[in-house]
Amino acid sequence: MLNNEPEKNATLRRSLYSVLGLVLMVLLFWASYANSKFAPKSKDFWEYIATTSIDKWLNNWPKWLDMPLQPWANSGLDWLVINYGIYFDMVNDFILSLVISIKDILTYVPWPLVILGVCLLTWFVSGKKRGTTLLVTLCMFFIGFLSPKFWDKALETTSIMLIAIFICLLVGIPTAIWMSRSARVRNAILPVLDLMQTIPSFCYLIPGIMLFGLGAVPAIIATVIYAMPPLIRLTDLGIRLVDEEIIEAADSFGASSKQKLWAIQIPLAMPNIMQGINQCTMMALAMVVIASMIGTRGLGDEVLLGLQQLNVGRALEAGIAIVLLAIVLDRITQAYGDRIQERTH
Repeated sequence: MLNNEPEKNATLRRSLYSVLGLVLMVLLFWASYANSKFAPKSKDFWEYIATTSIDKWLNNWPKWLDMPLQPWANSGLDWLVINYGIYFDMVNDFILSLVISIKDILTYVPWPLVILGVCLLTWFVSGKKRGTTLLVTLCMFFIGFLSPKFWDKALETTSIMLIAIFICLLVGIPTAIWMSRSARVRNAILPVLDLMQTIPSFCYLIPGIMLFGLGAVPAIIATVIYAMPPLIRLTDLGIRLVDEEIIEAADSFGASSKQKLWAIQIPLAMPNIMQGINQCTMMALAMVVIASMIGTRGLGDEVLLGLQQLNVGRALEAGIAIVLLAIVLDRITQAYGDRIQERTH
């Protein structure tokens, strides 16, 4: 006789979710009615429904049917600032000190040594590919050659991006591992990732400014939210695509879940993980100009000034410098990913 318990449990869960969804919709309708100043009084509600013409219902959305998301969000943010503002200040000071330290280190090193260091890094991570190394070295040189002021600004942008990418790795990879090991967790997190990628990036800056003030820190937080989803998706996909026969062979040798993860799944998924890091880096760099609108220094600052002054040449120079920095970061991460993929095959 077949065991139907799993199917019964799945049906029960679906029914429970449907009931919870219905209850949530009723609560939202009640909240919109109770918080609207246009809502008819409760004793006149059914009379209002009966006397309102169908044409009015169809052509004009009822003003009282309005979910009060805006006051909820504002009051929730105010509550966070009032009750936990000191903790956000501590996070702000810590991240800002990291950004300043990395920027000071990069700007303290003479520029030829920085270019030489990037050249050597590209040479080794690319597997000694001369074409990739030459391209990256020339791009680094031309950032300063376009205008000397771009050199320090490029290093400042790089320091902000390094912090943002590090936070993405710190949060994104464990989240992706968690998703790959549980279908229920994946189904819960995927809509959140869709939301993070769909909401315009400007929307992330507003709560960031209220919680952390102007400057680099809210830009880093917004960059992390915007750039993390592709890293999580590609890492999760890479872990789940590991051949089942390899996993079964590991099981036959008595490997634990932790051993399978770190000795088999993560190494085999490294090409996907590096592709995720590459996409994360490119999306983080796309936030440079937007972040400059809230006082973040760097190459995006020059693009914004060119826009404000209608100075085409200034904006063009800064835009080319951003493209050159993007080529450098893209080629380094992509070359390392290709090298890992060749080694894996």
